[in-house]
Amino acid sequence: MDFRLSDEHEQIKSAIERLCEPFDDEYWFNKDKNGGYPFDFHQALAQSGWLGIAMPQEYGGAGLGISEAALMMHTISATGAGLSGASAVHMNIFGLHPVVVFGTKDQKQRWLPPLIAGTDKACFGVTEPNTGLNTLKLKTRAVRQGDHYVVTGQKVWISTAQVANKILLLARTTPIEDCKGSEGLSLFYTDLDRSAIEVHEIEKLGRKCVDSNQLFIDDLRIPVEDRIGDEGKGFSYILHGLNPERILIAAEAVGLGQVALRKASRYAKEREVFDRPIGKNQGIQHPLARSWMELEAAHLMVQKAAWLYDQKQPCGAEANSAKFLAAEACYTACENAIFTHGGMGYAKEYHVERYLREAWIPRLAPVSPQMILSFIAEKTLGLPKSY
Repeated sequence: MDFRLSDEHEQIKSAIERLCEPFDDEYWFNKDKNGGYPFDFHQALAQSGWLGIAMPQEYGGAGLGISEAALMMHTISATGAGLSGASAVHMNIFGLHPVVVFGTKDQKQRWLPPLIAGTDKACFGVTEPNTGLNTLKLKTRAVRQGDHYVVTGQKVWISTAQVANKILLLARTTPIEDCKGSEGLSLFYTDLDRSAIEVHEIEKLGRKCVDSNQLFIDDLRIPVEDRIGDEGKGFSYILHGLNPERILIAAEAVGLGQVALRKASRYAKEREVFDRPIGKNQGIQHPLARSWMELEAAHLMVQKAAWLYDQKQPCGAEANSAKFLAAEACYTACENAIFTHGGMGYAKEYHVERYLREAWIPRLAPVSPQMILSFIAEKTLGLPKSY
């Protein structure tokens, strides 16, 4: 088994690192301080063709796999862009996978090229205030009226809705009491019509430059031709995007943990106390060494999950495990980076406190660690369903 990056993967990594060079620590420091979506960063990736890395070639994409997309997102995060940089383009990379798989030729032609070119920006409207991870209980209603649907409801924690002009929206088309199993939800990709959708930004702990929002939807009209696939089958369609999402955020978490570890190691070699570099002390060395091992192990699981997905093999356990392991390793590495810097780790100018704030994101989203543990217990170990 060859663990080396292929020549193609080395080229992807090198190209992304070069593209990210102008977007240095100072750039992300200012974005974290002042907010404002990183339009220039998004456009740099779009103009170089990277937003279509995992999209079909016939619509302007590169036609590569989730393995390559994960490498790209890992590299972006590891340059110091962290979850701010990764989240700015995260949705573009995997979000329209249900369209790729289930969309008509006309829908793909209408929707994919503008997203790949960066002229369209999309947000992902699934989570609701009163249902959380219990997606089958979503309450946002889409009622068909002739050649369109009328949608009313709420969504929460919707990233980039301040700047998006498109929304991938999951809504109920059949009353819940009339549904069996996972049926009754339909998936739409349509214009984010701000005359029918109020977007309220949520102030949060970190990642200030990539907005998170609550959406209030009141009589949003969606043309029937903006529905993906069959009515009532939306939940099964959305599942095709869940494993790639977990794999990508896991890759981003590994990258964030690695840049924190890199800064901590450099500081430990340079900082002298009692006439010796603090990196000589095992109390500094051992936590950093442990984080290196944890991040490397998590990265291997990311690569395995991505490989399985690209080979069209079952990868639910691996994708969820990658997300869990990477999130925990990332958080610990960022915490250790602050401990290594001591009091200066609490200062914004050293960046590691920003990394720790961002490290909460992969721990919490898109699925909680507790739900992943329950999933592994049930699906992998055969234990009784706990919820």
